[in-house]
Amino acid sequence: MVLNYIWIAFFIIAFVIALVKLVFLGDFEVFPAMMDSTFSTSKTAFEISLGLTGVLSLWLGIMKIGEKGGVVNVLARILSPIFVKLFPDIPKGHPVTGSIFMNIAANMLGLDNAATPLGLKAMEQLQELNTKKDTASNPMIMFLVLNTSGLTLIPISIMVYRAQMGAAQPTDIFIPILLATFFSTLAGIIFTSFYQKINLLNRTILLTLGGAALVVATIIWGFGQMDSVLMNKVSTSSANILLMLIIIAFILAGIKKKVNVYDAFIEGAKDGFTTAVRIIPYLVAILVAIGVFRASGAMDMLIDGVRWSVEACGGNSDFVGALPTALMKPLSGSGARGMMVDAMTTYGADSFIGRLSCIFQGSTDTTFYILAVYFGSVGVVKTRHAVACGLLADLAGVIAAIAIAYLFFG
Repeated sequence: MVLNYIWIAFFIIAFVIALVKLVFLGDFEVFPAMMDSTFSTSKTAFEISLGLTGVLSLWLGIMKIGEKGGVVNVLARILSPIFVKLFPDIPKGHPVTGSIFMNIAANMLGLDNAATPLGLKAMEQLQELNTKKDTASNPMIMFLVLNTSGLTLIPISIMVYRAQMGAAQPTDIFIPILLATFFSTLAGIIFTSFYQKINLLNRTILLTLGGAALVVATIIWGFGQMDSVLMNKVSTSSANILLMLIIIAFILAGIKKKVNVYDAFIEGAKDGFTTAVRIIPYLVAILVAIGVFRASGAMDMLIDGVRWSVEACGGNSDFVGALPTALMKPLSGSGARGMMVDAMTTYGADSFIGRLSCIFQGSTDTTFYILAVYFGSVGVVKTRHAVACGLLADLAGVIAAIAIAYLFFG
């Protein structure tokens, strides 16, 4: 519903601005430019979608091997100690704990097809424990904030889009995204725990979050000691090594579980083609709307206005061109994806803005969509502090993404 209003607004605002330009400025080129944009962007969307097929098939095949090899279960067991502390209202040993672990673990691996059913199952089980059926319980809110903060270990789709858009090193945003999504998730946990009066000073949480924060701080400090050329080489090499290790680990996990890894790969790879075809209409719709919006001059007006405000406050405004992706992400995943692709198309996949838009895309998740789907599935209408905590986590992710982008690519 939100994306519907945004999509309509793009066209109406673009038409009004173009009409004003025509009537008051005598700009007879604006409407032809808008129509040319509709055809060119729809063609671009189609070409991008088909170009994604190969890489999507590769990664979905690898992910299917990991899924059947029990990697999700392993991650769930690793996460178990800290999650018990973050969900104190859930009775010990309740089945919902397993569903929550599995959902978060699947999200971390980018297994959206597995994560969503597990998440809906977890919400149904949490609703069984909920004494006020129309009101979100504390465990429900913590669970959703962990989902909306977007903690992802392998941002597959973003790297796929970067490859398709001609990036020299599609994986160079891998570590920056890991760092930005960590801060988003950490902020979500802190804000939600504050609302729910969860003690974050207990030994398990301090060791887990403190240890993770120390690792992240060490990474940031280490990269801060390097010049930009060395930083880019180390970051890209580390990302590629990590990704190759993940592939090998998934294959070994499949072998250990006596999975036919070849058949599992083929099963997952088949989804690559259907996924690429499935996103064509969505990508065409959002890219055409953005293209018309940009061709009318509305996008430039918006960006110039924000840039002027930032510069008037004495700030560096290099990041402003990527902000549309950050602003769209809480509302719509496909909308934000369109903004990311548009940024890479307009400024270049390897430009600062192109890379930052990718980090924005990977640092958080679609807050309002997740809240609507998950709460709607169990009939919860009173969300309490879920929206506030989710948006605060998003804001932390955006701020972290900007800072990290300047560190790595500024």
